[in-house]
Amino acid sequence: MNPRKAFFACLERSPPALFEAALWIAAEHDAAVQPLLILQELTLLQQQVGVGMPMLPADELGQPLLRRLNDLGFAQDDFTPLRPAAALLDKVLQRKRGQPLAMGLIALELARRLDIPMVGVNFPGHFLLRVPGADHLLDPCGGRRLYPNDCRELLHRQYGPNLKLQADHLHTANPRSILQRLSRNLRQLHLSNDAPLDALVDAERVLELGNASAADYLARASLYQRLDCPNAERFDLEHALLLSEDPIQRLRLTERLGHLPPNSVVH
Repeated sequence: MNPRKAFFACLERSPPALFEAALWIAAEHDAAVQPLLILQELTLLQQQVGVGMPMLPADELGQPLLRRLNDLGFAQDDFTPLRPAAALLDKVLQRKRGQPLAMGLIALELARRLDIPMVGVNFPGHFLLRVPGADHLLDPCGGRRLYPNDCRELLHRQYGPNLKLQADHLHTANPRSILQRLSRNLRQLHLSNDAPLDALVDAERVLELGNASAADYLARASLYQRLDCPNAERFDLEHALLLSEDPIQRLRLTERLGHLPPNSVVH
């Protein structure tokens, strides 16, 4: 089974194998990555985390788990500009540095193994975690508690004061949406690190996961433009045009389509 098929097979399990699926994403970019071996090796990290955990009810162990990971050297990757290694789980486990989403995926897998209730939250710009029923969120990079005012501050720090905190910013994320976010992150990281073919792999996965936006089709169209594939670029621009609700964007897409050569069919 190739990595893409293995990835989707993980999503079809009940419950979905979120962490393993993310490892298969890494395997798509590096044939040397062995997800099943990494899953076995994670047992050592699980034991190291478990040894330092306090004796508390399971629903009070979310923050101690994240602090324990921090004690073991796991932290947010602050390297500028960020590299794909900040989102590829095999590299994050090796380096103990990663984006909040990658750190959150490791924490969620360890929580699952240690029977600690924990879910992911697709907060804008910074993936967060929550223990169900708690009145706060948790930063996967160190375990800081975030109450509503902290969330507003985090949002404003990243997007400015005009973006208001909304209820859907705090909703529990399902595995498919988490993996789609990871794929979008990797698409951007590969693109900004001059790896358009790798970015294309991620862009295709974003669309295969479903509920893609006009921005997702535009992102892939731009990759096809860079790779000089006008027919594929046209296909994605047309889909973006169908999905877009912004009249200015629709006008620009129409103009861009007009500058492309007509579809050519090879017999």
